Amino acid sequence: MLFFNRPPRRQRRRFSLQALAPSAAVTVPINMDYLVREFSGHGVSFESIGESCVVEMALDNGSLAKLMLPSGLITSYKPFMWHGTTLEVLHTTVSEGEDGEAVIQGGVSMDFKCINDGGMPWSPSNWTLRNVSGSSDKSIQIELGSAAPENMAEFKCAVTLRHNLLASEFTVINRRSSSLQLLGCVMNHLTVSTPDATYAVGLQGSNYHGRRPINTEFSIIPPDSDKKISSTSGGESWAQKAARGLFSSWETRDGMKDEAVEEDSMIEESEGEEADDYAHMTEEMCRTYTSAPREFTVIDRGRRNSVAVGRSGFDDIYVLSPGSKHDWYGKYAYICIGPTMQTPVSLAPGGTWKGAQYLHNPNL
Repeated sequence: MLFFNRPPRRQRRRFSLQALAPSAAVTVPINMDYLVREFSGHGVSFESIGESCVVEMALDNGSLAKLMLPSGLITSYKPFMWHGTTLEVLHTTVSEGEDGEAVIQGGVSMDFKCINDGGMPWSPSNWTLRNVSGSSDKSIQIELGSAAPENMAEFKCAVTLRHNLLASEFTVINRRSSSLQLLGCVMNHLTVSTPDATYAVGLQGSNYHGRRPINTEFSIIPPDSDKKISSTSGGESWAQKAARGLFSSWETRDGMKDEAVEEDSMIEESEGEEADDYAHMTEEMCRTYTSAPREFTVIDRGRRNSVAVGRSGFDDIYVLSPGSKHDWYGKYAYICIGPTMQTPVSLAPGGTWKGAQYLHNPNL
């Protein structure tokens, strides 16, 4: 989706201004005049789309990325390629909602959930722009933030565009005087010609177990795939809650339990070890890989393209393939891959957790 033209280039500037005050319960209207006045230029521009704002980062070599506020959803990443032009890496769909509004799914989305010692869960869904730095000749970084109610926790996300890389780096700070439990994942919908021409390279020897698809606000899941996959696989389920991608089925050990655990006796669990260095994505499947390497590569022979997916701070990798029965280059021509936490991370009072994921373009 091309929302607006590439912005004019300017000298490097750096700001330390907050575009909107973080709000846990109320989405504050985006002040477009403020964003344009304070942050546009030096490779960054803004476009109003309904009640949302699209932020574009564009480098001099043609590479660009787009994300939306306040959701923080990255809708586009077009790196400069070996053939002299850019190529879209992400798979994003736009459909009409029940009230006629545009529903955007896919791309790169982040889903975190923290739970305090009283069992009160909260997820950041209202991200605000806090800082823009860099320049269009080297790299551009956009810093986002979201604060929990009663100053329970602070979430930060820095999205950085470089000539051969799109990075998302996360920081979670426990502001309470008691511990917090943290769970989360990053979902990358990578566009492909068809899963039949797509391979995951580097997962050989990694253990995996089958699971249901992760169903968040931005997930693209083929019809009936949850029913089909869950009939032959086990593991945790992540369910949509209140249309904001909260992980209602993730629970902590403190008096709360995973809803999916109660269903384990009815689900045949699928476990194994990846035997192929070139894991073919042609079959419909949904897995969590444990002991996976910190970086591996997705190759699409149909588009003659590859993307290296790297991570830090996350132990496991989620992989979903819709299978090859769908149309080439259609709505379900994608692979969903992302780093996940299988078990909660405990944050002590004042503690900090850091994690990151990287989409590296090896095609220069």
